[in-house]
Amino acid sequence: MTDTVIEAKGLVKKYGDLVAVAGIDLEVRAGEIFGFLGPNGAGKSTTISMLCTLLTPTAGVARVAGIDVVHDPAAVRQRIGLVFQDPSLDEQLTGRENLEFHAFVYSVPAPDRRRRIDEMLNLLQLADRAASPVKTYSGGMKRRLEIARGMLHQPQILFLDEPTLGLDPQTRKSIWTHLNELRSAKGVTIFMTTHYMDEAEYCDRIAIIDRGKIVALGTPEELKQMVGGDVVTITSTQPDDAAREINTLLGVTATRDNGSLRMEVPDGKAFVPRLVRELSAPVDTVSLRRPSLDDVFLKLTGRAIREEEVSSRDWNRALASRWMGRRR
Repeated sequence: MTDTVIEAKGLVKKYGDLVAVAGIDLEVRAGEIFGFLGPNGAGKSTTISMLCTLLTPTAGVARVAGIDVVHDPAAVRQRIGLVFQDPSLDEQLTGRENLEFHAFVYSVPAPDRRRRIDEMLNLLQLADRAASPVKTYSGGMKRRLEIARGMLHQPQILFLDEPTLGLDPQTRKSIWTHLNELRSAKGVTIFMTTHYMDEAEYCDRIAIIDRGKIVALGTPEELKQMVGGDVVTITSTQPDDAAREINTLLGVTATRDNGSLRMEVPDGKAFVPRLVRELSAPVDTVSLRRPSLDDVFLKLTGRAIREEEVSSRDWNRALASRWMGRRR
């Protein structure tokens, strides 16, 4: 699977003096799950909106399914599915009626509509609730219905903007089970944005974006290797003294991390006994683990990834409204 289905070169989006996206280059291969990982305000939603033709780039070029997003946006929209952060379903209609309306808007041939709707309902395990009003669905069911809707017109690429935002961990895991089944069954390429580190682990490759720029790109394992070794975290009632001693006696830099001291070392099992033995500052707790994507983000940006802010909801609602208005 080496065919490129999404390509961006020098992609920029400015709002006056504000640079939301600052020259992004990326390629997404056919059939892969590609993740855009970053905090609120990093440029994730702005980038995905340009790729989906909701926003016009200030500079640069982007092609989706081989089509320039500026020169032929209608052709791009016919080849993609899009699931927003916020629900965009008609909750007064049933699940089946929502899919029927989408099939009509996308000009799915009438003889194929029922077959495709039944196929998506079965694949996303919603067939038994197809006749129920969407207002009676759980959050996870609504998200699955939106994914079914996004796939109904058989797109080459499915864009997911924070697909499991606000869902509990068990439901998030279930959504990803269905997404992997969908990829296996349909061969669809999935491009997703997220700020959940555990969710990013499902991706074949990840681009970490911060302040409008891609700061790293690779598989989850490749990115973790950027940290190297092990991560040791301690708590102390005298953190400043402990940090100073760790640097002086052990030659390791300890950084503050939510009230703890965090260190990256080549061999944690050898380092921890030395740490406990040589420090005179009190050590209350010690933890040792392998690097995570959180550690990668912290190393690259100097801070931990933060939770999405509620203010971003208004932005995504506006984009959803724009998409609904352009689907014809």
